[in-house]
Amino acid sequence: MNTVASKPPASKLIKAAGAVVTRSAPDGPDPQVLLVHRVKYDDWSLPKGKREPGEPLPLSATREVFEEAGVRPILGRRLVSVRYQVSGRPKRVHYWSARVAGTDAAAVPNSEVDQVAWLTLAQARERASYVRDLSVLDDFARLPAGTVPLILLRHAKAVDKSGWEGEDIVRPLDDGGRADAKALAPLLACFAPAALAPRVISSAAQRCTESVRPYAELIGAKVQPETSLETSRTDAAVSATLVAGAVAAGQPTVFCAHRENLPLLLAAALDALGVRDVPAGVRDPLHTAGFWVLHAAGGELVAADAYDLSDGLGSATCRAAARRSWRLRSRRAISPASSTTATMITYSAYLVTPL
Repeated sequence: MNTVASKPPASKLIKAAGAVVTRSAPDGPDPQVLLVHRVKYDDWSLPKGKREPGEPLPLSATREVFEEAGVRPILGRRLVSVRYQVSGRPKRVHYWSARVAGTDAAAVPNSEVDQVAWLTLAQARERASYVRDLSVLDDFARLPAGTVPLILLRHAKAVDKSGWEGEDIVRPLDDGGRADAKALAPLLACFAPAALAPRVISSAAQRCTESVRPYAELIGAKVQPETSLETSRTDAAVSATLVAGAVAAGQPTVFCAHRENLPLLLAAALDALGVRDVPAGVRDPLHTAGFWVLHAAGGELVAADAYDLSDGLGSATCRAAARRSWRLRSRRAISPASSTTATMITYSAYLVTPL
């Protein structure tokens, strides 16, 4: 047997994910961030780890934070990624801002981590063992961490119109669309888990309600159907009122709609958040089962991320800078699509654990 041939090529990129997890300090005004001490390397670093085969990177980030530190994170905006070499191979780590949904005190120590530390940003910068972690902490510190997600989702792939003889409103998802709907459930829960009590609002069209039903079941929510979001009955005023109400309430909300009216919902959301121009990162139309996550704080837009679950999970990130000017980071990512993988179902167990 040729064992050399079975080894991965030296140039193959190692993909990993992690998060800057924050919590309110128990005895002071400054928020604290999480660092972990790894026994093998005797270092202090941000929690992170390698992506499992076929695993979307947001799920990798949440899983690794939980496995290393016993913290159940809620992901926010995308942060900068870092690249470095490991045993002659390139490694890229993708990071998210995150906050705490819950903890498992019995998780540490474990085989990788023997200590965790909650530190102010200044203390974390001082204790971190690697310069590369400082750039991630700096990116995290530039914008508010406590954001509320507004998610705009395009329904998964439906049965083709040409092969459907019934009314369009009851045209269902096809086999691939149903698989994508199941894959979306834990992915959406990374950003809007049960701990946040999100609302799930959908076009009354069956292909839309079917797209969000697995997610709603996962978090214990009900799908609220809205006839005003159907393509044949789209009412701009009602749609704008729905979205503006979600923004004003400050409650995480997932809207599922259609290619034709998602730009209307996006425009309404941006208007409610005081943004005049569509950010470059969310100008491109969504693929089926793709979604935008608008991260808001204090009634203003902090960041906008676009995720794609067609051929692979891609993302583009756009964030608000001072005086509402926009910087764009585009990222092609990152991992192959996965439908109903066992790993996703396993991770959902802690993604929806309440506080």
